Amino acid sequence: MERNEAWALLTKYNKDHFHLQHALTVEAVMRWYANELGYGDEANFWATVGLLHDLDFEQWPEQHCQKCQELMREAGVDAGDQVMEVGPGLGSLTLAILETGADLTAVEIDPPLAQRLPQTIAEFMPNATNRFRVVNMDALKVTPSQLPQLADAATFTLVANLPYNVATPILLTLLERFGNLDSFLVMVQKEVAERLSAQPGSKVYGTPSVKLAWYGTAKSVGNIGRNVFWPAPNVDSALVRFERHAADDPRNPNNRSVGRDLVFRLIDASFAQRRKTLHAALRKIVPSGAFERAGIDPTRRGETLDIDEFVALATACKELEA
Repeated sequence: MERNEAWALLTKYNKDHFHLQHALTVEAVMRWYANELGYGDEANFWATVGLLHDLDFEQWPEQHCQKCQELMREAGVDAGDQVMEVGPGLGSLTLAILETGADLTAVEIDPPLAQRLPQTIAEFMPNATNRFRVVNMDALKVTPSQLPQLADAATFTLVANLPYNVATPILLTLLERFGNLDSFLVMVQKEVAERLSAQPGSKVYGTPSVKLAWYGTAKSVGNIGRNVFWPAPNVDSALVRFERHAADDPRNPNNRSVGRDLVFRLIDASFAQRRKTLHAALRKIVPSGAFERAGIDPTRRGETLDIDEFVALATACKELEA
């Protein structure tokens, strides 16, 4: 776990100045002792242990050292679960995931980092090496056949600090290719988090919002200020949690009467020019009578429709063309 991630976790559950100062003091002492006793290569690890040693004390003093384990599993990851991580980098989050007892597949695009990661696991968590594998690939290109451990699982979850510039394409691509990707908890740029979880009618509601809703339900579950990172970035970050529609849910894509391609085509055309009415934006692809059949006013704009209404319009198009 990187120092900025540890500080963000600490300040999420601790606000009292005394507790924060105590954590910083123990962090410094642990780092000093690591260097003094000949464990300089592991100084950052032991400093993080010191910083988080009282993670649960302020809010749950009666459950001290017990509640901490629950907080570390906030992503819903537990022993035996199948987990994917995209962009593990140096492995800080990787180690935290493995600590839960989960079985982890990491997808890393950078060859040197992918080569180094197994060594990091072997050094800091040798008992977890049999539960870890890394694939040196672009997450936008990876397929189920290349990740059999995940493809063969009943379900798996994604936990990641996603590259901010490609976060949305990665999420939508993985959800389409892996039907058993059941949930995710990811850190993305705050503005991206707002778009992913936006509802119809809001200013940030758009293509990513509707397309993600095709697969399930997303919500922003926490903001992370830029001041917890070093060096501080120019953007704020946020966590997004997602749950795929259950297999027996009528909203599950497998239970829809129309396919993804047509629905997404309508979504793309509707948001290409936000100020246009649906009638104007979709006149080349929606046949006459489809709006009335779907019960949708053609003078509305795309930003007012939810995913179910886009599905209804696509279904009407399909029926009229039959």
